[in-house]
Amino acid sequence: MVVDYEDSETAMELREKANEFVQNEVIPVEREYLGDGPVPQDEIDDLRAVARERGIYCPQIDEEFGGGGYDFRDVLPLFEEAGKSLLGQAAMRVDAPDEGNMHTLEMFGTDEQQEEWLKPLVAGEINSGFSMTEPMQGAGSDPKMMQTTAEKDGDEWVINGHKWWTTQGDQADLLLVMARTDMDAHPYSGTSIILVPADADGVEIVEPTPHLGPNVVHESHAEIRYDDVRVPEENLLGPENEGFAIAQERLGPARLTHCMRFSGMAERALGIAKEYMQERSAFGDQLSEKQAQRFAIAEQETQLHAARTMTRHAAEKIRRGQQARIEVAMSKYYTANVVQETIDLALQACGGAGISRHLPLADFYESVRAFRIIDGADEVHKRSIAREAFEDENVPDGELTNLPRF
Repeated sequence: MVVDYEDSETAMELREKANEFVQNEVIPVEREYLGDGPVPQDEIDDLRAVARERGIYCPQIDEEFGGGGYDFRDVLPLFEEAGKSLLGQAAMRVDAPDEGNMHTLEMFGTDEQQEEWLKPLVAGEINSGFSMTEPMQGAGSDPKMMQTTAEKDGDEWVINGHKWWTTQGDQADLLLVMARTDMDAHPYSGTSIILVPADADGVEIVEPTPHLGPNVVHESHAEIRYDDVRVPEENLLGPENEGFAIAQERLGPARLTHCMRFSGMAERALGIAKEYMQERSAFGDQLSEKQAQRFAIAEQETQLHAARTMTRHAAEKIRRGQQARIEVAMSKYYTANVVQETIDLALQACGGAGISRHLPLADFYESVRAFRIIDGADEVHKRSIAREAFEDENVPDGELTNLPRF
């Protein structure tokens, strides 16, 4: 369904290029590996070469580091197109977690860090992981509980801790590790991010964590121990003890790019469902002519439009230099639920074909459920939204004084 979001001319040009690339180059490769994935790295590299030729490779990163150098708001429609295929995200180098980590290195990295790590990341020569979440009594939805420490010893940081759910952790060449660097301070003002090569002494990949997810691309998380890991002091990313502020700068845009990619996935899922419903008949009519089915599609088209509009509003505020914390939280929570409902409807509408591996809906279904947990669970975002709602200065005062008391 085509809706005019008043995107810029540049954004629409990127969208058209990305759409053509996904439809003509990416999806044929995706179909070849449906049910048999993951897609080999050399196939992804070939697609990346085509994306470079067409000017849609890593468009969100500045040209000096190998990206396209486009404005954050202008790349939004491209991210949506990339999301129509799990493989498309990797092909255009807009896939998590590398996309968010590249953004963080671009904003806060030193010249040396950007040369050593950012440029190879943009080029797709290395992978990265964001190592924050900890087991059980450590940091998860409440990052203040972080137990991992980094202590200064001469000109080195010594890191000790235990992390899990480090996205891409078992494939990463670089780990962005959040650790307490001032145990006397509140974690919000005593935590730092340190760049740790995955092959450093003391880094132990305990095990990859099997989890719900698609099979077309290799998605992984890992449990990692850091045992007296030593890295040079210049591996500190950004100012010391400001890791939480840096993480928020990373997570805000990253949450929106998740919304963009998953919105594209939901749009493709609806397209598949509508095509199936127009070709399939039951009980005397095409499925597409049955009112219950038509209304269900209408509801999801409406909610998806609302989600994409919210995401664009938050992205525009970030483009203007605003943090847009609540707008991002609303977009993340709402979009995650809308796309899950949309893909669930699409799968149901396609019946047995929906759960087969002949269509991408099964992979989409497995992938989308995690969206309500990654980068902040629904409950965390609703907590932030509710806190803001009750602290709003526009909450009426005295409106209930005339109610009778019993």
